[in-house]
Amino acid sequence: MTSKEIRELTPAEIDTKIREARERLLQLRLRKHTGQVEKTHELRALRKDIARLLTGANAKKSVKAA
Repeated sequence: MTSKEIRELTPAEIDTKIREARERLLQLRLRKHTGQVEKTHELRALRKDIARLLTGANAKKSVKAA
């Protein structure tokens, strides 16, 4: 997910995406520990997506507050 796509989302949609991404990250971590994940680079990409979503959410909150 790109920053441009995140800026176009509403705060509620961003919160939903963050929740879904965190759940997916948890599932990937559990599968990694059992040796079922072949594409370990997905973990890093998912963490970065979560960071982008959180940054976008904070930016929208600061704009709304100002």
